[in-house]
Amino acid sequence: MRILGREHPRSWGRREFLKASCRGLAALAATGTALSWLAAEASTQEPWDELPRILDRIKLPQFPAREFEAAKFGAVGDGNFDCTPAFADAITACNKAGGGTVVVPKGTFLSGAIRLKSHVNLRLDSGATIRFSRDPAKFPIVLTRFEGVELMNYSPFIYALEEENIGISGSGTLDGNADAEHWWSWKGSPGRSSEISHTQDADRKRLFAMSESRVPVEQRVFGPGHFLRPNFIQPYRCKNVLIEGVTLLHSPMWEVHPVLSSNVIVRGVTINSSGPNNDGCNPESCSDVLIENCFFNTGDDCIAIKSGRNEDGRRVNVPSQNIVVQNCRMKDGHGGVTIGSEVSGGIRNIFAQNCEMDSPHLFSALRIKNNAMRGGDIEHIFARNIKVGQVSMAGISIDFYYEEGKAGKFTPIVRNVQVQNLTTHEAKYAVYLRGFKHAPIEQVALSNCDFEGVQNPNVIEDVKNISFSDVRINGKFVS
Repeated sequence: MRILGREHPRSWGRREFLKASCRGLAALAATGTALSWLAAEASTQEPWDELPRILDRIKLPQFPAREFEAAKFGAVGDGNFDCTPAFADAITACNKAGGGTVVVPKGTFLSGAIRLKSHVNLRLDSGATIRFSRDPAKFPIVLTRFEGVELMNYSPFIYALEEENIGISGSGTLDGNADAEHWWSWKGSPGRSSEISHTQDADRKRLFAMSESRVPVEQRVFGPGHFLRPNFIQPYRCKNVLIEGVTLLHSPMWEVHPVLSSNVIVRGVTINSSGPNNDGCNPESCSDVLIENCFFNTGDDCIAIKSGRNEDGRRVNVPSQNIVVQNCRMKDGHGGVTIGSEVSGGIRNIFAQNCEMDSPHLFSALRIKNNAMRGGDIEHIFARNIKVGQVSMAGISIDFYYEEGKAGKFTPIVRNVQVQNLTTHEAKYAVYLRGFKHAPIEQVALSNCDFEGVQNPNVIEDVKNISFSDVRINGKFVS
């Protein structure tokens, strides 16, 4: 027998048959010959069956057993000596030797930007702190992203471009050294004019205008004389990335920000940073990402999955996909597991499970943000076993009116969101969903969820095909 032009071995079981069927559905639909029985069979697959296959693809990078002690390259852990050249020399030597581990011992090491190279693991031993400089001149201009838009700007504090097999590990601390007078002050206050103070307002508007006009990235030069904050850790176009065990403090802006990267593991990381736009972990236009056993206490979204902003996101057009979040704890932050708002390249196949969240300063447990300026496709979002104490807004929030709302000409899409076994103890809303009449949110399914301490009725506007199965709100079943 042949299915979709391929031989069907007699040894195939039902699972193999379904996999082959799914691969061919698009081809069948395109020719107008899709069979209803085949579509029905494919639709019976359990979405969570895909999770083990994603995890099987995500592999730890391997580093040779060689060690390169930062102190032997001139690093001094007194908190005052500039260790930037010592770290650069140690990383270069490690890379040239074929790879290994650069070891940072106990002490406080002041540094400017650190640039990782292939096959190098930067390990911070117990009691080790790398404290980053407050001098912008210590951060050279590199290709980076600011709020989903490519530009040439100050280097992230730890940066890699087009490298493979890189790591940041150990039980030490990375201290961004930002505060209200350094880095965070560039954010400014709402409505404050950057013409009379050193804030990002004018630069941010200029960058976004360049993006909409398709100004070449190499001409979008900021840095000295401008006030767009760098991110903390950013592997850019990298593969096989490990960030494990370290504690992050006082970031200028987004903290762990992989971009256009694949096979990324963020594991056992502790993030305590409450500054403006201090998102914890933001994989952007990335594939095959695992975020697990992390603690987030942040000034913005704990985890925010992204894929580029507006015209720049559509220009690059690379989705975030096949991302797993599991066994994490979230306290303060705008959203626990967030998708958006920079989603113009699309997001799909997101799995979140076994997480705990609790804070009056946490906005929503599961939060999806889109609008008519972004217009990205968000689909196949799955969450289960999420325990929520208190959140200030909603257990589940999907909002097409975020920021610019209807101001753009693009159609936001959210479809196939499934949530199982989510519990809350205090929230303003259980469910807060706002689509557009011409572009409703589609296919939202909640099952075995228990929302307690809910203050207001659900908000469900312009949603197509929403279902509740064994869902209770304040002790009463809803349908």
